[in-house]
Order: sequence, then C-alpha cells, then structure tokens
Amino acid sequence: MKKKRLLAAIALALGANAAFASPAEDVITPDIEKGEREFEFAYGTDRNDEGKYESALELSFGAGITARWATELGVEFERERGEHMKYSGIEWENRLGLIIDEDAPVAVSLLVGFERPRDRAEGWSSTLGLLSETTVGRFLVNANLLVERNWDAESEDEGDEEGDDEDEEEDEEDDEARTALGYQWQVLYRHSHRMYYGVQGMGELGQWDDWAKRDDQEHKIGPAIFGRLKTAGGQRLNYNAGLLFGVTDSTPDYTLRFMLEYEL
Repeated sequence: MKKKRLLAAIALALGANAAFASPAEDVITPDIEKGEREFEFAYGTDRNDEGKYESALELSFGAGITARWATELGVEFERERGEHMKYSGIEWENRLGLIIDEDAPVAVSLLVGFERPRDRAEGWSSTLGLLSETTVGRFLVNANLLVERNWDAESEDEGDEEGDDEDEEEDEEDDEARTALGYQWQVLYRHSHRMYYGVQGMGELGQWDDWAKRDDQEHKIGPAIFGRLKTAGGQRLNYNAGLLFGVTDSTPDYTLRFMLEYEL
C-alpha cells in the first residue's frame, strides 16, 4: 500500500507538460486518481553552447475528474538572459486512461493537450501522446511517444490573390513541417518509501514522417530525484529535480529543472 501511494505521488510530481522545447519539461506519467487535486510549480533553465540562457516557469492546477480522466490547466512564463519573466501562454492537458487495471503489467494513458501562446501570430498547438508505465522489482519505468502539431492561423497573408495555388502548396508543406515527433523516458529506483532516483531522457526527432539529421535533433539525458514530504496538516508535498545534458549540437548544453507540488 505504501509503495502504491509513493508511485502515485511520483506520478503527480512528474506533472504534465508536453511542450518539447520548454526547460521545465518533465516526463509525463499515465497515472490517474479520481478526486486528486494539486497545485504545481515547475521551473527550468538551460544554456546553449553560445552561453545564452533561457528559463521557463509554469503554474498549474490539476484534478482527477474520474477514474479514467485527469485534467490540468496551466499558465506559462518565460525569460531570456537580461530580461524579466513574462507571460508566454496557457496550456490545457488531459490524460485519458486506456489500461488502468492494477493487475495489468503496464499502465497506458492517452495524452491530449492544447497550448495557446501569448503571441497570437504563433497560432496554437495540440499534442497527442501515448504514455506508459511499468514496475520491475524496485524499478519504475516510463516510456512516452508524443506528437505535437502547430496550427498557425496567421502564417500567411490573407487576401493575397496572386499565386494562391503556390501559396497553398507552401502552406501544406509548412503544416507538415510543424508536426513534430518527440519522446520521453525514465528509469527510477525506489530507494525508500519517500524517495526515488534514477535517470531520464527526452527529445525531439523533427517532422513526424521525415526525421531531421541527428545534429538537428534534440536529445538530452541526465540524473533525477523524486521525493515526498508531509505537512503539519497531513497534506503531501511532492518534489523532483533533474539535471539533463544535451547530446547533439541543437540541444542546450544542460537543462536544470525543479518541480514542487502541493496536494489538497
């Protein structure tokens, strides 16, 4: 029973953020608990090989609506070096349980998310993903496959009648190029009832049906730790942190992220 509670706490701590490029991105888990409610604070910063820093902050509220549906609404902020933190968009995410039987060897959920940037010229994006989780002895293993598509309503000048056919072909190619394939995975070891640690990785391969060259892809990997504390009132405070290192030229040299979650 204690093991089950800690796994659930880790699942909530992992949160859900499907924005591939965000420094605050974490591995999403398929776990859903009816009646669960939590506030989440996530922060991440990364540095590229030119020494430029980028930071992201996310504030969200999530709830388990049914045994097969969990939803989360978040507000996103971003900051580049020398600038102030500024609002960048909102995100709505849903996890739909496909295999949730406790006796099943693997848990599987469908991820459906939508994001609306502050800059309306960027349109909006949708994310569809398959989330999986299994336990092997004292190890917890997650593997996710994600597809993110950008819908840019203002990508082309409206009302331009000249070269309409050519523009339509370019629009179709642009739409395909904005459908990206990403992944997430992690392997965690249960050190105690209140702590897990291990390694995780995530990245983006490029267009879903035409992968980019390896140096143009994004891949990062590194250690992570997860834990849980109890407040004086009996509520749970979950935390996790990770330090991921880029393994391709297009990936930031390193990403440092931290998440804190308060369960009601």
